[in-house]
Amino acid sequence: MRIAVASGKGGTGKTTVATNLAWVAAAGGRDVAYLDCDVEEPNGHIFLKPAIAEERVIERLIPEVDPDRCTHCGQCGQICQYSAIVCIGRQTLVYPELCHACGGCTLVCPAGAIREVPRPIGLLRLGTSGAVRFGEGVLNVGEHISPPGIRAVKQAAPAADLIILDAPPGTSCPVVESVRGCDLVILVAEPTPFGLYDLKLACEMVRALRLPFAVVINRCDIGDEEVRRYCARNRIEVLAEIPDDRAVAEAYSQGELASLAVPGFGDRVRGVLEKLFSGVAA
Repeated sequence: MRIAVASGKGGTGKTTVATNLAWVAAAGGRDVAYLDCDVEEPNGHIFLKPAIAEERVIERLIPEVDPDRCTHCGQCGQICQYSAIVCIGRQTLVYPELCHACGGCTLVCPAGAIREVPRPIGLLRLGTSGAVRFGEGVLNVGEHISPPGIRAVKQAAPAADLIILDAPPGTSCPVVESVRGCDLVILVAEPTPFGLYDLKLACEMVRALRLPFAVVINRCDIGDEEVRRYCARNRIEVLAEIPDDRAVAEAYSQGELASLAVPGFGDRVRGVLEKLFSGVAA
């Protein structure tokens, strides 16, 4: 089972839910892997504190133009939607930081003057945290196209019974790439007007991808009832409601897992896992 933990915005407690789900499931005897897909700002390692056993360079293919064969016809620039390759007079210029590695320019070049070459964009780190198998990607400074890094993290996933993918916040391309192919998406939301707005966006995204999803309401005793009403009206399963607890915030600030540091928190997480494996959220 592949479960992505996502949210419509940052700061909702997504990583808290994802890391504790992985840890508690592993402590219960399940074969678990945790993958941090927030390659621009991964922070699951702060709480799981993995022992890294392997590091690999993440690469992205970019076009390279042979000036001796290029006729400067401009077809490569016409097909590129991101202006990553352009013809200016008798020059064909490539801007690697804009390239999305679609390969279109190599396909349309009539002279066969373009080939794809690998460009390092980040680092894949693999290891273990107790019984949890751990993976994360970290983009190099200055890289801003994250889906290739996310794909590298997902491709490195071990054959575990349960794979928890910690997605980036929001509803843009990196999140879509993270949740694609998952069996279930858990959306973490706060019961506030801003939380409801972003939850609606996240629900629309997951529905467009035709993925099953459920909700965890974090800091459930703040704000109002509108998130609960929205879930009830739309028949969205609420897996758990987590109260606003200072002890959880203190554990978070010290890089500790709440399920280990806060009495009763692990029981809430086990309740979510029981619902997941009983098929309630299927």
